[in-house]
Amino acid sequence: MATSGYCLDASNRSAKPKSRKPISRSKKSAGKREAIVRAATEVINAKSYAVATMHEIAATLGLRDATLYYYFSDKKALAYACHRQSLQRFEATLHSIELEGGPGADKLRHAIRGLLVDSARNGPQLYFGDYSYLDAAQRKSIAAWAERLKDILVRFLKEGMADGSVVQCEPEFVVQLLLGMLIWLAKWAPGVDGMTVDRLMNAIDAFSFHGLDRRGPMPSRKRD
Repeated sequence: MATSGYCLDASNRSAKPKSRKPISRSKKSAGKREAIVRAATEVINAKSYAVATMHEIAATLGLRDATLYYYFSDKKALAYACHRQSLQRFEATLHSIELEGGPGADKLRHAIRGLLVDSARNGPQLYFGDYSYLDAAQRKSIAAWAERLKDILVRFLKEGMADGSVVQCEPEFVVQLLLGMLIWLAKWAPGVDGMTVDRLMNAIDAFSFHGLDRRGPMPSRKRD
């Protein structure tokens, strides 16, 4: 979603307070952090990490810039929190589906629908977007976490191939295609009037699960 070549959020450095009080661990404080992470995710999805500013994120919540710095040391720390929260939500969805069981194709379909429902209820996720702007340790943590979740989706596909609910395919490639679709849906779908989870899922079903060509599979052509 975001592009590489990020610069420091210099416009916001002057807004940082010289000293910070210890962050409260009360329910109110946790709720404020959640609201900030949700707003930041929406802004980053819409504009990319490079263009998003702490001032703009604070403004969407009617807060002062300094309030954000009370909860997050800088924009990078806030973006890292957005990635972690997104992965936590995705992981919870996948684990609940694993507990339910069923054919591989159903698991995969429920995983996608679960993501859409979660986003409708709790705000968008960053999914597996670009995180090259994070620190090395942060990138390593997010990359390892994302790979674990991708492996679950790959396993759903392999289970489907084994139980006959999924056609033979290259699961790793298919998962990458599905995740790419979901990342761009996060950017595009919110701007569509009357968009619902059912409408999105119907389109995904038609494209990803049933296919658009009613003539059946086309024979592959050899290339020289």
